[in-house]
Amino acid sequence: MKNFSHNEYKQRVQKTLAVMANKGIDTLLVSDPANIYYLCGFDAWSFYMPQTMIVSSKLGEPICFVRQMDVGGAYIQTYLKDENIIPYPEKLVHVPPHHPYEYLVEVIKEKKLDSGTIAVEMDAHYFTATCYSKLTEGLNNCKFIDSGFLVNWVRFIKSDTEIKYMHQAARNVEVGMQAAIDTINVGTRQCDVAAAVYSGLIKGQEGFGGDYPSIAPMFPTGQGTSAAHLTWSNELFKKDEATVIEISGAYKRYHCPMARTVFLGKEDQQKLDVMNKTIEALEEGKSAIKAGVTADSVAQTFWKVLDKYNIKKDSRTGYSIGAGFPPDWGERTVNISKGDPTVLQTNCTLHMIAVMQMGDWGVEVSEAMRVTDDGFEAFCNFPKELVFKN
Repeated sequence: MKNFSHNEYKQRVQKTLAVMANKGIDTLLVSDPANIYYLCGFDAWSFYMPQTMIVSSKLGEPICFVRQMDVGGAYIQTYLKDENIIPYPEKLVHVPPHHPYEYLVEVIKEKKLDSGTIAVEMDAHYFTATCYSKLTEGLNNCKFIDSGFLVNWVRFIKSDTEIKYMHQAARNVEVGMQAAIDTINVGTRQCDVAAAVYSGLIKGQEGFGGDYPSIAPMFPTGQGTSAAHLTWSNELFKKDEATVIEISGAYKRYHCPMARTVFLGKEDQQKLDVMNKTIEALEEGKSAIKAGVTADSVAQTFWKVLDKYNIKKDSRTGYSIGAGFPPDWGERTVNISKGDPTVLQTNCTLHMIAVMQMGDWGVEVSEAMRVTDDGFEAFCNFPKELVFKN
């Protein structure tokens, strides 16, 4: 069963074609697996090998270009006609200097798309320098430009079905977060907590099991809370140390992240005070969110609280979320940071995250939400306060 209706996929392609026409793009080559999934529904752990969607107004529908081994999955999962799912032969897998994009060049020529302007996702994680060189060497009658996250921006405003999937991801992350809080104890191995979190995220709730998240669960603990993006180890959790938990539920590839902080020991007033200020900043920033305001104005409201308490924070405090594949659940569009002029719109979805690093320790809390006409709707209903476990 497809995750979206054929009509919704067609609307997405039409929106993409309209932006392409406005930018003077004749053909778009899509390499980001989240963008491929968005446009046709293909979802497999195949993105470690070259794969591409070809989008052009000259085509009746897009072409999905995948490895021969993965073509069966594309037949099953996408709405595309079989003739528009084109596999490249296995003999091109890991045999440099030959490369699958040499075959893609021949497909583009056969479809008479080898002229005009071709846009490529220059900053997509899986679009390599070799991919680009094979295209430019083989298609010397074309002008190549960066697509500039074109499909990512088409994805910015979510449909009702996408919002529904993110609500389910929220239920799954609540299960995973509760598992983390319940199992983090003095003397417990960090890896055992990671196992409990994965079990919660993937088991989810009855009838709505979770997908693998695009980012591994992160558990910086002790001095590690002063750093970012640390995962678990085989070490034991220790008394009088905090642990930041940052995880995400995922349902049909749509993500709902959440961050919370646990402290193993008696109530620590210094950490409690900083967490309360962190929550205050998060809540103030959220209060500025609604359709029609800029990301900058939300950030300015958030930072006013930090300025009041003389807390320094250089990193952004939010970003757009939605469908995701490793290594990121962010959409790579809007940043909730000073100077970002992006206007928030109804049904764009954000992860607003407040992390405070105070030298050799830190705390963190976050909220995932959708923007509404007059405010926001939080996806999760989960306490934000610093959890003390004595």
